[in-house]
Amino acid sequence: MRAKFSQGVLASPDGAEMTSIMRACVHCGFCNATCPTYQIKGDELDGPRGRIYLIKAMLEGEFVGKATQTHIDRCLTCRACETTCPSGVRYSRLLDLARPLIDAKAGRGLWEKTKRWLIRSVVPYPRRFNALMTLARACGPLLPPTLRELLPSLAAAPIESSVQTQSRKMIILDGCVQQSVAPNINAAARKIFNQQRIQLLSFSKSGCCGAVSYHLGELAEAQVHAKRNIEAWTAALEAGAEAIVAMSTGCAVMLKEYSSLLRRDPEYAERACRISEIVRDPSEVLDPGALREAYQVRSDLRIAFHAPCTMQHGLAVAGKAEACLRAVGFKIEYPPDSHVCCGSAGSYSLLQPELANRLLDQKVTALESVQPDKIATANIGCLMHVQRRATPQVLHWLELISQAAK
Repeated sequence: MRAKFSQGVLASPDGAEMTSIMRACVHCGFCNATCPTYQIKGDELDGPRGRIYLIKAMLEGEFVGKATQTHIDRCLTCRACETTCPSGVRYSRLLDLARPLIDAKAGRGLWEKTKRWLIRSVVPYPRRFNALMTLARACGPLLPPTLRELLPSLAAAPIESSVQTQSRKMIILDGCVQQSVAPNINAAARKIFNQQRIQLLSFSKSGCCGAVSYHLGELAEAQVHAKRNIEAWTAALEAGAEAIVAMSTGCAVMLKEYSSLLRRDPEYAERACRISEIVRDPSEVLDPGALREAYQVRSDLRIAFHAPCTMQHGLAVAGKAEACLRAVGFKIEYPPDSHVCCGSAGSYSLLQPELANRLLDQKVTALESVQPDKIATANIGCLMHVQRRATPQVLHWLELISQAAK
């Protein structure tokens, strides 16, 4: 992509990186073919190529207003375009760098600022989130239907998962919302990993991965979350912990971004790179053969597998979780258009409800079209979003395996 950027832009570290990313774009438009918002809106500026043009215009000194901000806000950051792109354009990285610049130029109204502040101030903190959910449930009958539908169902009582000392140790990211909404996911993980002689270590001083702040353009705030986690995990890593595993694929992708997020921090850059290198999805660690020996489905259950965008495009581990499920006897069904985002996308479903709900309805229709007994996924945001309207029970794939013990 040809562009005329100012020397000031080219001289800045972020500006130089952004221009490098944009110059890889060859305008082919293959990205639009897999972009959910382009498919819905039919507007060039609501596709990756159009958004790249908007960012290019900003860096060339053109006026940035609400229209630019709106088109950027509509992006799900699903990364389907990156998988499609023949030129390897790092679109999501470009967007994450551009968002704060666009917000600084276009500004936001008081209500928009307040919504984003509330999300960043509540969602990453389990105690605050639980308090808000308790209050919301108490006021449930008074809430409008659109808000009442957003309330997650009460979490089931956690399954027993005794902690045993093993020679192999890995660090588990406990997560934030996941602890409140679906604590059985981590309990199932501990049970399954322990069966494979891997001890999962938890640290109370760790917390949110930082994705909520990062994708809302608050990079400094995301760095605070990242540094806290790095500090919490350093001693265990030095003592020989092999990897960091996150049961939510969205969190795993964010952990892999630590090397970029803290690349210019002299104190944390090296440690951040180390963490990004050893982040693993559980499907990359677990041995399907060993699972087959310890777990077995007692009935022929049909499972519709919803592979989150972060699994398909962010981590590029599509197929691995399904292999684990098949090993214990589940029959896996793939819905039509399984590459299309469900519309959850972190805080997207709260900030862009119209588009998010259209994508949700499409996804639920596709999932239910294969007539599953249950639906499996790998990301807490997708799980919460899909279960709002799906008839079959929606579970994390590790929960399904843990329930199939011999």
